[in-house]
Formats: sequence, structure tokens, C-alpha cells
Amino acid sequence: MQHKWQRWNLNSRKWLWIVVVIGLIATLPVVYDRLQTEKSSKTVEIVFDYRDLVDAASYRANPQDYISQQLDRLKEAGVQSMAVYENTLEDYRKARRVMYWGAQDVANLTDSVIPENENYTYVLFTSKANAEALAPTIRDTFSDLGIRAEDWNFRGQQGLIIETPVEDALLKPMAPDESTLITLHDKGFHIVPRLVDSLPYNEEAMNRLIERFKSLDVKRILFEGDSVKGFNDNEDLQSIASFAELLKQNGIGIATIENLKEQQKGFNKLAFLLDYNVTRLYSLSENDSTLKPDVIADRFALATKDRNIRMLYLNTAPTRNTAKAQIDDSVDNLVTSLSEPGGAVDKIKDNGFTLGQAAAFDVVDSPFQRYFKLAAVIGAVAMVALMISHFVPWLTLLAWALGLIGSAGLLLVKPVLFEQALALAVAISAPTLAMVLAVRKINRSGPPLAVQGATTVRGSIPGSVQGVMNPQRRLVQSLVLYVKTALISLSAVPFVIALLNNITYSLVLNQFRGVSLLHIAPIGLVGIYVLLYRGEFALNKTGKLLRTPVTLAMVAAAAVLGVIGLYYLSRTGNSGTASSYELAFRNFMESVFGVRPRSKEFLLAHPVFILGTFLALKYRNAAYLMIVAVIGQLSMVDTFAHIHSPVLISLVRGLLGLGLGLILGVIAVIVWQIAEGCWKRWLPLLKK
Repeated sequence: MQHKWQRWNLNSRKWLWIVVVIGLIATLPVVYDRLQTEKSSKTVEIVFDYRDLVDAASYRANPQDYISQQLDRLKEAGVQSMAVYENTLEDYRKARRVMYWGAQDVANLTDSVIPENENYTYVLFTSKANAEALAPTIRDTFSDLGIRAEDWNFRGQQGLIIETPVEDALLKPMAPDESTLITLHDKGFHIVPRLVDSLPYNEEAMNRLIERFKSLDVKRILFEGDSVKGFNDNEDLQSIASFAELLKQNGIGIATIENLKEQQKGFNKLAFLLDYNVTRLYSLSENDSTLKPDVIADRFALATKDRNIRMLYLNTAPTRNTAKAQIDDSVDNLVTSLSEPGGAVDKIKDNGFTLGQAAAFDVVDSPFQRYFKLAAVIGAVAMVALMISHFVPWLTLLAWALGLIGSAGLLLVKPVLFEQALALAVAISAPTLAMVLAVRKINRSGPPLAVQGATTVRGSIPGSVQGVMNPQRRLVQSLVLYVKTALISLSAVPFVIALLNNITYSLVLNQFRGVSLLHIAPIGLVGIYVLLYRGEFALNKTGKLLRTPVTLAMVAAAAVLGVIGLYYLSRTGNSGTASSYELAFRNFMESVFGVRPRSKEFLLAHPVFILGTFLALKYRNAAYLMIVAVIGQLSMVDTFAHIHSPVLISLVRGLLGLGLGLILGVIAVIVWQIAEGCWKRWLPLLKK
């Protein structure tokens, strides 16, 4: 019975391959839907932070003139929108529209004694026009909070006394300044409001504000702080749902900011209620706004092309320039980075985008997509079972059956966890299986153990070693195996796309999990296979390894490998950093090819695969190089696991890596052959 079960498991491999192929065919319509979705939004919006501009202007001799001049320059440079905040008294002070004092300061101004039981805020408007424009907004804000505000006059100027300490009054956000909205709208800017959730949610006031935004043709809002509007009161008032309904009625969407340490609270729920009327935004920080114009332009071009970013957010800040003994800001630098020939605007347009108000992706979801996904699930589980079959053959059928049952259960209980777990499993399995099959092919085609070190014998094929094919055939077989292995590795890609074909992954509201595991598991599995599954039975080798004495050289080698492994893991994911030389090389590759291939693929792993296969067909121990070569296979799959990157960009990146890796691999083989020939020729001379 045991032999029958073993035979069934081994024979099941060909049927599992058929299931994998059927699953791959089923993924194609889902991949097509993903491509159509990615084509649906091609408009990029450039937004400038108006509060930053006002802050920078407050250090100029003529602040209002400076603001007007810079607005015109920014408009001409390609900025279409201005981000406008809910104002505070401090914002109005910087704009020279109000002055304010606490009780102690007013007592000093009026030569009076400070009241013992009054700690109020005293606001003075700098002109009658400002009083008429701002007084109603300030009154309404504090009145809604139960704080009284009464008229006050000082030296002929109108003002208000707000019955709360100045420290408290400065924290209260008010509706965006109406005169600012009108000025920006008249200058041709779109308005992008930034709302904060620091006050109790007031549905009536919010309704008035959203209707005003609609009249200004506002299409998208941002949030300031760590939560969306209405989050803090949602438990009692269901305010997120109320706010979402207001936005939907007025055709207004939201934006998610890239690389936040933590997503704003309530954002995912609000996005869901808005049917994912969401765009991704890249924010250039105040510090980064001083980078060289070409660096900023490259960042913007890559963000829109490679990461589905549709809003670019510009910040600035006043800085002390001791060299010039003056206060500077980065507006000039930003204008240059956008408008100079070959700058950000030109690059964005050259990549097929237009400038305007950003629109959300129009999600394409064909009626039969769920059935195609079901077939993809069955095929993905079959791929995982095939990988397991080459390590523990008697588990093949059991792994597939348990995988299907487990997938069904997890799909019902936690569907998001299911799709992420299966996507990770198939992403690990395909490159591992591809490399295992490559090693098996090398074992079958390479020399037996007795041939190593053999010499040419009489009657053998000229230029060959007994039992070893000539260099030309070895190179051809290496290249054929290179292509076959890449195709098997890339077979994981349609499964990953189908399993994670949800707009939440494109918007990075959900993410592919297990990047570090994907980068290390195939290396470990292929390493185990090369060490234990070549030649004699694996358990015999394991016993020998366990009985092998540990030497100082082994400890040193393990330490070196550990350091290399830690460095390798530190370079994975979004947290990895690169040196200035590497960044320069990346920019060079980007400018040459339009899409930057991954360096570890074409500079290391792919050439090592070709050279390692070429050598292993003659020297069996060269198969250990395949442990390094697997990095290229898993890296290709990982490229597509970045769901926020367009599929076609990822495909071009992978194909470029394969092409360049092939060229460098062939060069490496030629160099090896020359070096080997020189060594054989010079070694006898050296011995003499």
C-alpha cells in the first residue's frame, strides 16, 4: 500500500501541472481587467500647500505682493491646485489679517490691571474689510463650541473678545477663509481642502462647507492629522457614514498619502463608503523641496509612472540662509524643477499623462471574474503542492487536498488573509520549483561523480572531457534552461495578480504581506535541495552533516553568510536605502531604458545562473551557485507583488533584467573559458 501511495503521488505531478496550466489560463481575463483599470486614470494633479506659501510670505517685506507673485509663477509652472486648510487664529495672524493677545498683554496695552477671574482672548482685525469677512466665521465657530464671543474696540479698530484662554483659542480650526478661496479660484486654481478632525462633528456646518466646496468645483479633499473627518465621533454619531454620504452627493473624493507611518484612522472605512473614489498622493517634504531640480523632476516622473501616483503635493518652508544673510524658501527651486525643459511637467507628459484634476481609477470587474479567480485558486494550490512534492513526495496529494480545504475555510472566515496567504505561498513556490527543476536537469545532464577532474582520453570527442559535453553545447543548454526556469518562476505572477486584483491593493490600503519571507524562503529551500537532495537519500546526507565536526572556518563562514543575509534583507521592501553611487546608476538605467531593471537581477543573479549552469554541467559542485541564482527568480516575482505598480511596467522591468542578465551571463562564460584555458596552459609552466 505504501508503494502504491508513493506511485500515486509521483504520477499526480503531471495532473497537477495540467491544473496549474488551466489555472493560468483562467487568470488571463483577470489580468486583462487589471490592465484596463490601470489605463482608466491618466490625469496628474500638482498641488501646492497654500499655508506654507503664507508662512514663507510672512518673512517678506511685502507679504501680499509676494503671495500674488508666487501664485502667478506657480500657475505658469504647472501647479493647478492649492491646498487650503481649516484656518486658525495663527493662520490669520501670519496673513496680517488679525492680531491677538491674552489677558496679561491687553492689561499692558491698556495700562490697566489684569482681571482676577477672566482669562480671555482678545482679537483685533487689521482692517474693516477683514472684520467683515472674518468676524462671522470666528463667532460661528466658537458659538458652536459653547464659547461666547462679543464685540471689542481698541483704538478705533474692530475686534472680538473670545471667552477662552488664548492657548485654547489658537487650537480651534475654522472654515477655510472665504476671501482666500475666492482669490485662488479667480486666479484659476482648483481648491483641495485639508480638513482636521479635532472638533465635535457638526453635520449642519459640514453640509454648508461641502456645498461651498462643490460650488468651487472641488473634486477631492485631504485630511490633516491622524484621522479622517468624523472619526472621533463615529461611535456615537455614525459620523463617517454621514460624511461619506455628503461627499458622494457632491461628487467629491479623497486622497491617500503615500508612505505614512500609519494610515489615517477611519480612512479605509471612508474609502469603502465612497466606493473607492480615492487617488494616491506623493508629498514632497519641506526638506526635499530643496533638492536639485532634476532630482525632484525624476521623483515626480517615477511616482506617476511606476507607482500609480496621481497627485503631487508640494511643500515649502522659510529657512535662514546665513551665506546670504537672508530668509529664503524653496519656491524658486520648485518652479524650476517643474517648468525647466526636461523638468517634471515635460517628463510626466512624455510618459503619457495629462495635467488636471486627479480622477480615481475606474475599476473594471467583469461578471465572471469570481469564477476565474476560483480556478486561479485551484491552480495556485496545485503549484504549491508541486513544490512540496519535490521535497516530501508522499505529501503531494495530501498537500493539494488540504490546501483546497484550508483555502475554502479561510476564504469564508477571513477572505483578505486567505488571498494574501495564498499569494505569498504561490510567490514562494514558483521560483523554488523552477530552481529545483533546473538543479534536477543539471544533475541528469551533468557528469557523474567519477568524471570530476577527468582528463581527455583517446577516442573521445575532441575538445571534451569523458562524459562531459563540449562548451558550445553546455552554453546552449544553459541558455535554454535559463529561459525555461524564468517562465516557470513567472508563472506565479498571473496567480498573484488574480488573487490580489482588488483596488485596495492598488491604492495600498491593503498590501502584499510577507516580502521578507518571499526574499529568504526560496533561497533556503533551494539551498536545502542542493545540499541534501542531490545523489544519495536526503536523510543519509542529513546524518552525515550532523556528525560533521564544527571547525573555526565553518563558524567564520557562517558569520560571513549571516552578515550578508542581514544586509540582503535590509535592502528588501520599501525601507531599504541606497548609496549615492547606486542612485546615480539607477537614474542612468532609467534614462537609458525608460524603466529601471533591478540591479540584483541583471548584475548578479541572472549571470550567476547562466555561469553556474554552464559550470555545473562539467563540475558538479558548481551547482551550489544556484543558491545565489534563485535571488533573480524570486525578485522577478516580487516585482509584480508591488500591486501599486502598473503590470506593464513590472513586465518591462523583468524582461529587461532577463535580457541584460543573459548578456552579462554569456560574457561571464566567455571570460571563464578564457581564464580556464590560460590556467591549463600556464599551470605546467608554473610547476616547472
